[in-house]
This record gives sequence, C-alpha cells and structure tokens, in this order.
Amino acid sequence: MSAAFDKLARPIQKWIRQQGWKELRDIQARATHVLMDGNRDLIVAASTAGGKTEAAFLPLLSQVLDEPSEDTGFDVLYVAPLKALITDQARRLVDICRDTDLPITPWHGDVSSSVKAKATKRPRGVLLITPESLEALFIRRGLEIPRLFGSTRAVILDELHSVLDSERGIQMRSLLTRLEIALGRPIRRVGLSATLGDMELAKAYLRPDSPSEVEQVIAEGGSAELQLQLRGYVAGDKDDEGPSATDAIAQHLFEHLRGSDNLVFGGARQAVEIYSDRLRALCEKEHLPQEFYPHHASLSREHRDFVERRLKDGTAPTTAICTSTLELGIDIGDVTCVGQIGAPFSVASLRQRLGRSGRRPGKPAILRQYAVEAKLTSTSNFSDRLRLGMVRAIAMVELLLEGWCEPPQREALHLSTLVHQILSVIAERGGIRAQQLYGILCQVGPFRQVDTQLFLDVLRALGQPEVALIEQASDGLLLLGANGEKLVEHYSFYAVFQTPEEYRLISGGKELGTLPIDNMIAPGMLLIFSGRRWLVQEVLDRDRVILVAPAKAGVPPIFGGDPGNIHDRVIQRMFDVLKGNKRPIYLDATALVLLDEARSNYGQLQFNPGRIAQLSDNAAVIATKSGSVRTTTLALALRASGFTVQTHDGFLEVFGKDESPDLIDALSALADGKEVDLFAHSPNLLFEKFHPHLTEELLQRDALSAHLDASGMAELTRSILGRD
Repeated sequence: MSAAFDKLARPIQKWIRQQGWKELRDIQARATHVLMDGNRDLIVAASTAGGKTEAAFLPLLSQVLDEPSEDTGFDVLYVAPLKALITDQARRLVDICRDTDLPITPWHGDVSSSVKAKATKRPRGVLLITPESLEALFIRRGLEIPRLFGSTRAVILDELHSVLDSERGIQMRSLLTRLEIALGRPIRRVGLSATLGDMELAKAYLRPDSPSEVEQVIAEGGSAELQLQLRGYVAGDKDDEGPSATDAIAQHLFEHLRGSDNLVFGGARQAVEIYSDRLRALCEKEHLPQEFYPHHASLSREHRDFVERRLKDGTAPTTAICTSTLELGIDIGDVTCVGQIGAPFSVASLRQRLGRSGRRPGKPAILRQYAVEAKLTSTSNFSDRLRLGMVRAIAMVELLLEGWCEPPQREALHLSTLVHQILSVIAERGGIRAQQLYGILCQVGPFRQVDTQLFLDVLRALGQPEVALIEQASDGLLLLGANGEKLVEHYSFYAVFQTPEEYRLISGGKELGTLPIDNMIAPGMLLIFSGRRWLVQEVLDRDRVILVAPAKAGVPPIFGGDPGNIHDRVIQRMFDVLKGNKRPIYLDATALVLLDEARSNYGQLQFNPGRIAQLSDNAAVIATKSGSVRTTTLALALRASGFTVQTHDGFLEVFGKDESPDLIDALSALADGKEVDLFAHSPNLLFEKFHPHLTEELLQRDALSAHLDASGMAELTRSILGRD
C-alpha cells in the first residue's frame, strides 16, 4: 500500500494526509498499481462507500498532474446515471483537486449555461456528465468532439451494474464507440460497480472486443455482522379490529427507527407516500419533531436535496422512505438500518440497498424486511394461499446470504435504442451513408445482433412517408426527415428511456414535484404528496400545473413504474422454500405461521402429471419453476392455443373454455416443437421509447430477443409434463 501511495502525485498525497488516512484501502492500492503501471481497462467492484471513487480518480488524476497532455480537451470523462450523483462526486473532486489547477466541471440539465460555455471554450480537467448530456454534446457539437476530448485518457463509468443490459447501457456503449471513432484511438475504460453477478459479462460490456484484457479489482468481504428480520403481516378486511397492516408496519418503523438515520425502501411511489404520511402523523401525535421524509423521482429536486443533506450531515435523525432513488451511490453518509417493504425484484437490488448499512467499523448491517399477505377466505386464490410475496422475500434473502446476485441478461436486439442512435449519428454528422452507419453502430458498436437485412428493415420503417424520421438524398446520403428533425430538436430526445409529460404541483408559489398526466385530477380532490395532505384548488391544463393547498385528508396519486423481471434462480429457490422444512431464524412468529401455511397449501396441490395441478374441471395450475421471461412466453403460447392464463411467480393459472383443447394435449404439442403465434392476442409490444416508430414485425422480433424465450418452450413443457 505504501508503494501505491508513493506513485501518486504530490497534491494527491497531500489531500490523503489531510483526510487523516493511515493508509490506502486495499482496492485503492490495487487499482493504483493497475492504472499507473499500464493502460488496461479496469473494473472496480466494492460495496457502497467502499472507496471505489478514490480508487479510480486518485491514480488517474495523478497521471494528469504528473504527465499533462499536450492536446486540448477534458483529461478524464466521468459518466453517471444520476444528476445528483454527478453533483455529489463533483463536490468531492473539487476538494481533492483544491491544491491543483485542474477544473472540475459537472454537466447536466441543472448546470448553468455559463459553466458549460466556459468549459467548452477551454476544455480541461474532469468532465462529469450524464449519458443524456453526452448525447446532446454529440448532436449539438458533433464537429467539436475531437477538440473537446482530444486529451481524454480515460472514461469512468459509475454504477456499472445499473446500466449493463438496459437501454441506457446500450446507449452508453454506442457513445463510447462513437467517441473512439471520432478520436481515432481507444480510450481506457474504468467501470465502478457495487454489485456484479457475472464479472465476465461485465468485462464484455466494458470492452466487447477484448474482455479478457480487462483487469478487475474486487473488494473482499463486507460488514462483519448482518442482523436481519423478516416480519409477516396479514392485510385484513375493513371490519377487522385492530390496526391495518400498513398502520402496524408504520408503528414498528416509528418505534425502532426513530432517533437514528435510516433508509426504508417502500416499493412504488404510492406506498412511499402512504408510509411517509403515516409516520409524519405518528410524530405529530407524540409531539415529536418530524424525522420521516419521502424521497422519490416525482418530488422536487429541492425536497430531495433537503432529505439527502439531512441524512449526510447527521445533526438530526432522519429516515427516508424511498423508492430506488437512494439505491445508487449518492453519498448520504452512514445509515443504521435499511428497511424493505415487500420483496424487491432482484437480489442485486437488495444487496445494493443493504450496502448502505453497516459501513462503520464494528457496526452491523441491519435489514428489516416486511411482508404483507392477504387474509385467506374460502374463495382465496391459490397464489394467496402460497404466500408468494413472502416466499420470494425469503428466497432472495437466502440467495443474498450465499453471495449470489443476478447476472446481466442475454444479448438483445435493442431496436428502440438503435432507432435513437441512427437519428443521433445522422444529426451529429449532418448525413451519412447506410453502409457507414451500419459499420459504426452494428459492426463496431453495441448492436452486433443486428444483421444487414434487419438493419435495412429498420431504415425502411423509419423512412416510410407516415413515419418520416429519415429520408435518403439522391446521392444515397441518409438525412433526417421532417419528423426526425422535430424529434431530435426537442430536449427530450437525448434520453433513450420514456420521459412522460407531467403536471407540476404548486402550493403557495412553491413547486412540490410532478405527477404523470395520466392521473385524473380535478379541483376538490384530496391528495397525499411529499408526505403531506393537499386539497386540489385548480388544474391549469395548458400550463401543466396543479395548484394545491394543505388539507387534513388525502390519498396518494398514481405514479408510473413497471416491476422488473424475476430471475430463474430466484423462482427455483422459491420452490426450494415451499418444498423444504427449514424455518429461517430471521422470521418473526407471524412470518413463520405464513410460511407453514404456504408449505401446507403447496403440499395440497396434487401435481400430476409432472407439474400440473387441477383446481377444478376447467382450471389448473402449472408450476413453471421458471422466471418471468419463460413463464410469460408459455402464458402467451397457451393463450394462443385458446386458454385464459394468469401469470404468477413461477406459476401459471390456466382456465379452459368450451372450445379449448385438452391442456395436456396442448402442452404435449408444444413439447414436440409445435410453433404457435405468441402474438395472436396482440400483447403490448411498445416497451421502449422509440418502439412506436417500428413496424409490427420488427416489434415482434425485438420482443422475442429480450422479453420472451420461444426457443426454450419445448424444453420447458417437457419438464412440466415430466418428460425431461
């Protein structure tokens, strides 16, 4: 470690001494040797607040200081998915570089134009930017890219795990390829991540053509102690005596979290608002200062900053009831406990959240998980009887304890993002030939699953008169069409994900946050928002504004947000839980009763043949024992065969009709390789932002590559029938 310290530039060494560090952390020392002794790409993986930022920046900044480039341009490029993360990291870097003349430039939608103008006039130092703002630079300043990044020696990709197989991840890979093409040379890539399920796939993302050349530095171990409890609750009828499950959970949070800093992940934004409101009311009832605050993407930046500052400064106890907004690496200091209401959709997410707790030496990581199950009646659905939500929570905790988390998904076509990048490259260059465009995006870039014919089909779809996103000049040059120009000129184009129009909520001239426009809001309605209750006074449609005033009652509005896919291994572990007899010591008494009920009811399902249980003359349950992708595919296949199908975690509930074939016969046909039209009942195929511009055939091909597994149907149905 001392050898690594000696390699760093003197101003960096001085800063380290000022922090009172006795030595570099292990990952910082190892990363310093890798980054300063060669030019290989690197992935640094460690828990939240594990020192990843310093592991990358200390050696790279040292190189910039000791070996300044003679070219113009930003020396280091840092890309992160959140504006708040960029602001936070810029603050830290300004402190590190205080005794140097290296400028630190944060760049996103909230940064003033004067700061950006100064940086582009004389690009130097570190540029911290979102993928969307980097996209905007390519489109607006395409000819200046070589000047802006001529001396860039490395790009740091933060929160790598959050973008690996997402739309933004593909966009980022495409932008890096375009940057290297513009500069005519490779740029070192450094990925920072807290959670990686498959390091080899992560390496392939970082450097697709030579993943074996990517170095890795992985932090060993974690918190010395983990304390966890999974509490079960039953949601009763309105006529039941006693508090509701929601009130009981709020009371437990109030009693055990009050007086310390904590994060409680409440799931959907509606739930966040409900629990924040209940906890605020409990503080008022006990005449105590408010210390429970909501935190989600629809709240104003001012409110979120306020909550983040309270958590970080530690002067007043603060618990944030939040969505995934506080899952990524924004520095909010140490928290005592992490709460999780309901089961998350991935072990990786649960692991990332838990990493916020137990960061101080000698302090345990604490997880309080809450599972709410329905009250059973004689008419309860089998899925309620199996307590699938709680069983999934147990399965995820067990996998978490084993150190497993989900790997990135398989390669998909990503046609929506391809449309976006086609338009972006054309805008950047003012026009380009199809062959050259295909080379940039598909042969060298991230869309390598797209062959020449498919690429031409996409271009034809975009060039249709009714679409008019692109057009071809007489010399063969591809140009933006009339609609394409309008699309690219709007600021919302830079993001590859959906950015729905929203109303602004305003009270007394102060903006509280935003609501999606699909909420039916009218004057006189009551809302819960920002953890408080409001009366809607006026709705200004043209201005997209809702005026509200404080009230004593309200309900949470409807927010957007889709659940994630459940991995095959999580479902398989759920079946291990249902069929096993282990009684985890972290379950409370109610959770143990619910688990016993689940196992008893599972045992009463008579699976014969294979994994099929008959519920009635026309209803059956199929245990797919598979994750969301394969289970959904089989559901579509059975619907195409004439059945009504309801999907659950690892199960399908199948209802026959008079004209339906025998279920065993239908499954046998699929097992023998019979092809069915998975799209016969017109399922929604518009998953992503630019899908509306594609033909039905292209949408189906995209869905088959990412959301469905048609090739695995024969194997799955053979297993279900007991023929494997």
